[in-house]
Amino acid sequence: MTPRERRAAISLAGIFSLRMLGLFMILPVFALYASDHLSDATPTLIGVAIGAYGLTQAVLQIPFGMLSDRIGRKPVIVFGLIVFAIGSVVAAMSDTIIGVIIGRALQGSGAIAAAVMALAADLTREEHRTKAMAMIGASIGVSFAVSMILGPVFNHWFGVPGIFWLTAALALGGIAVVRYAVPQPVRTTFHRDAQTMPAQLKTALVNPELLRLDFGIFVLHMLLTATFVAFPLMLRDQGGLDAAHHWMVYAPVLLIGLVAMVPFVIIAEKMRRMKQVFVAAILVIAASELGLAFFDHSFVGMVAGLFIFFTAFNVLEATLPSLVAKTAPGTMKGTAMGIYSSAQFLGAFCGGVAGGALYGTFGVAAVFVFCAVAAMAWAAVAMTMAPPRYVASLMLNVGQVNEARARQLATELLLVRGVEEAVVIVEDGVAYLKVDNRILDREAVFRFSVDGNSDGDSATDKQAQPQPG
Repeated sequence: MTPRERRAAISLAGIFSLRMLGLFMILPVFALYASDHLSDATPTLIGVAIGAYGLTQAVLQIPFGMLSDRIGRKPVIVFGLIVFAIGSVVAAMSDTIIGVIIGRALQGSGAIAAAVMALAADLTREEHRTKAMAMIGASIGVSFAVSMILGPVFNHWFGVPGIFWLTAALALGGIAVVRYAVPQPVRTTFHRDAQTMPAQLKTALVNPELLRLDFGIFVLHMLLTATFVAFPLMLRDQGGLDAAHHWMVYAPVLLIGLVAMVPFVIIAEKMRRMKQVFVAAILVIAASELGLAFFDHSFVGMVAGLFIFFTAFNVLEATLPSLVAKTAPGTMKGTAMGIYSSAQFLGAFCGGVAGGALYGTFGVAAVFVFCAVAAMAWAAVAMTMAPPRYVASLMLNVGQVNEARARQLATELLLVRGVEEAVVIVEDGVAYLKVDNRILDREAVFRFSVDGNSDGDSATDKQAQPQPG
């Protein structure tokens, strides 16, 4: 990558990190705060407040991405961050649950994920774009883990309203990054690998393999949000741990869980046991939810259940985008990921509503039983999936070609060892490939690139598109 490409990737990852920290620091503390301090708060409305950002984000992220094609990436990103900051201020100043719900919905309305990914594509060459996307994806995962630890600490120092004020400040900091750190693209164009193409939506929505994965990310984030409607309350009320010390549980559980998931991801990818690991992780997450339901009066049981949950969650969060990238045709990857991300955010909203309603009606154990049943239903769906192809997505800039030359290039690329799928799009000047990295003749492939250099990894299959935020 050139210094300009590295600068673009790092600065855009920074924008995502600032926004993610703001969104998720309240996840482990809001239910505790709302039940004690907000008027008109009911368990159902608390759940709505936690998940409200997901509904507006799911609805608006694809339209915002399309708008960025018309008016530019940076104006859309700046506008989204301003809306996000306004939502944070509304939530900070509210002393009623309805006010916080409005604020959280406004936070989600600043749906900049698609525009940021499109800008990353504008600022990187095809052969190096996967590295930029992987850096952004890694920043999201790190931010989520950090936010879960910092949330209880900051709540102890200056309360949930203070966290919302901090969130607004972080959004303004993101605007400064856009203005002073992110390079200005030479030109803005549409990228099939990073953006949603309206003409492809119907095809993607009727693809049964992609729909299974969309259902999976919907359920996974429904489980996450529903679990954290109930778990902080259970940890305080039944586990006897003061809210100020909840970070002492979350920090080791998250960090050890991140390490514990690595061998399973290696087995899935390197040893080509993706379906087996994937289905097993779903069953494990179902078992963890049942453990939380039946050991709800045991502090050790709570911590063990949460550790198992996060280990399985991390495995699934890492493998789901990989499966989408393996399954979607190379020219439809951006559309497939756009639908996938919308399903993720919608799952967060539904999890908040369901978790709050079940907690208020039947108690804490009912939330975890619901999550276990949902996970088992997901496992049943996942078992019907076709074994994935062990391929990576790869793009080559082949320059301006006509239709005849495009067909010839595709034919020639398919003759290269390790290339399993090749489509050359004339208007893009790009060859979209599916390759088997174990046997790929990289030197032969990159002779077709006008840039003549190699990306050298399959990070495009592992990138975490903006999720969980």
